[in-house]
Amino acid sequence: MAEEKRIEDELSYAILLAEQVRSAVDEAKSFKSECNQVGKHVDTIVEKLRAQVRSAQSFYERPIQRIVAEVCKNLERTLTLVRKCKRRNIFRRVFTIISATDFRKAIILLEASVGDMKWLSSILDSNNDNSGIVITLPPIASNDPILAWVWSSISSIHMGPLPEKIEAANQLASLAHDNDRNKQIIVEEGGVPPFLRLLSETTSPDAQIAAATLLYHLSNDKERVGTIVDQVGVRVIVKVLADSPMRVQTWVARLVARMAECNPIAQDDFARENAIRPLVTLLSFETFTGDQKSLVGKQSIHSLVQINQDMDKKSLTDSKNNHHYRPYVSSFSSFHYSEGSSKGGSNHRRERENEMPEVKHELKISCAEALWMLARDSVLNSKRITDTKGLLCLAKLVENGEGELQFNCLMTIKEITSAAEYNADLRRAAFKANSPAAKAVVDQLLRVIKELDSPKLQVPAIRSIGSLARTFPARETRVVGPLVAHLSNRSQEVAAEAAIALGGNEREQLHGLVLLCYLALHAGNSEALEQARVLNALEGVDPKMLAQFPDLKELVSKAVYHINLYHAGPHSQRLLYVP
Repeated sequence: MAEEKRIEDELSYAILLAEQVRSAVDEAKSFKSECNQVGKHVDTIVEKLRAQVRSAQSFYERPIQRIVAEVCKNLERTLTLVRKCKRRNIFRRVFTIISATDFRKAIILLEASVGDMKWLSSILDSNNDNSGIVITLPPIASNDPILAWVWSSISSIHMGPLPEKIEAANQLASLAHDNDRNKQIIVEEGGVPPFLRLLSETTSPDAQIAAATLLYHLSNDKERVGTIVDQVGVRVIVKVLADSPMRVQTWVARLVARMAECNPIAQDDFARENAIRPLVTLLSFETFTGDQKSLVGKQSIHSLVQINQDMDKKSLTDSKNNHHYRPYVSSFSSFHYSEGSSKGGSNHRRERENEMPEVKHELKISCAEALWMLARDSVLNSKRITDTKGLLCLAKLVENGEGELQFNCLMTIKEITSAAEYNADLRRAAFKANSPAAKAVVDQLLRVIKELDSPKLQVPAIRSIGSLARTFPARETRVVGPLVAHLSNRSQEVAAEAAIALGGNEREQLHGLVLLCYLALHAGNSEALEQARVLNALEGVDPKMLAQFPDLKELVSKAVYHINLYHAGPHSQRLLYVP
C-alpha cells in the first residue's frame, strides 16, 4: 500500500507541475508562439498522466517511476523558462535573457516526455488488448535499448495472457544468458517477483520451465540469489520441486544447485524448507527396482524401517525443542513417496512412469548436482541426506550410473565423507561398520578406484576413502593396496590424492612422506630434491612408523633408489632397491 501511495503521489505531483506550466503559458507576454507549442505538448502529457493515475494500481510500477521522474524534471525546467515570459518590467527583461534556443531545448525535452508517456500507455494498451510485447523504443531508453525491452517483457509477465507471459520469459532468458549486465538490469527493474509467480503457474509446465530457466540464468551471483531469497523464492521453488512434471523438476533442481552454490544463505534456506527430501526422492525414482537385496543385503528393508522409526522419534523431540525444525522424511517413507504416494508428487505419478528415459536421466543428474551443492561444506545438510536413504541411492547410482550422473553422485559422497571426517557424530551415525549404506558406499568407492580409468571419477572416490580412514578397523586391508597402486598413476592429481589418503589416521604426519616418495619416483633428477635434502629425510624415516604401513616401506626404498640413480654421492650405495 505504501508503494502504491508513493506512485500515486508522484503522478499527482507531475500533473500539478503540468498544470502550472499550462497556467504560465496562458500568462506569457513574450515568446507566445513558442509558449503555445509548449502548451500543446503539456496538454498531451497531462492526458497521459491522468490515464496512468486511473490504471497504476494494477500495473507494473518500475517504468512508471522512472518515466514520471524524468517527466517531472523536464516540466520543472520548462516551468522556470515559461515563467520568465510573464515579466513586463523593462529592468527585469534586461537581466532575464531568454532566447529561442532555450525554447528549442525545452520543446525537445517535452517531446521526449510525450514519447515516453505514449510508450507507457502503449504497454498498458498492449496488455489490455492482448496485442503482444511492445518492441518500440521510448526516448528515455534511447541510450540503453535493453531497458525498454526489459520493461516491456516484465510488463507482459505481470499482466499479459499466459502465452505472452511464456514468450516474454523466454525472451528475458535469452537476454540474460551469458550477459551479467542484462541480468542485473532485470533484477533491478523488479523482475524477480513476477518470475516466481510464473513459476507457480501449475497449469502450464511451459510457463514453469520458462520461469525456472530465467531464474537459473540470474542465479550466478551471490547478490542476485539473495534477491530471490528475500522474495521468499526458496519456499516457492521447493513447492514446485516437490510436485511438478519431470521436465519442470529438472530445471528447478538445476536452479536449486546454482543458488546453493552461489549463496550460503540460500543453501541453508533450502535445507530449512526441506528441499533435500524431494531431491532424494526424485533421485531414488526407479533406482531400487527389484534389486535392493543385491545392493544392501537381505536386511536392507528392515534397516530402512528402523531408520524410519528412529527418525520419527527424533523429529518429535526436535520439533518440541526448536519451533523452526521441520521433520525430514525417512528412508523408507521417501521410497514410497517416490513411487507416488498421496504426500505430494502423486499428481504426476503416471506422467513420471511414462516419461522418456532421457528425461528421467536428466532429472537424476540435476537432483544429484543439487544434493552435491547443498552438502558442500555443510555438516547439517550432509546429515540430512544420510538421514534419508540418500547414501544407498548414491551408491546405487555410482554403481549403475555413468557420465555426469555418476560424477555428481561421487561429488555428493565426497562432501558427505568430508563432513564426516571432522564431525564424530555424523561419522558414527552414517558410517558405522555394520551400516548397509556405509558398506555400499565403500564398496562402490573401491570399485571406482580399482576398475575405472577416469581421473575425474577416481579423485573424489580416493578423497572420500581418505576421509573415511578413521572408520576403518585395523583389520581392514582392502583399502591400502588400491591406493598404493595409484601412487604411480599417470595422473598427478590421482597420485597426489592417493598419497594423501594413505595417511589414514595419521594423515598430517604421513601424507608429506608419501608425497616426497611420489616426487622422488617421478622427478628424481631434479636438483631441487637434492638441495632440499630429500634423500636424508627419506633415509631418516622412523622404522616404527613404516611398520604400521608395510606397503610404504617398499615405497620409501623405491624412492631412495630412484634418487640415488640421479644423484651420486656418499649415500649412493644405501638402501638399494632391486625392481
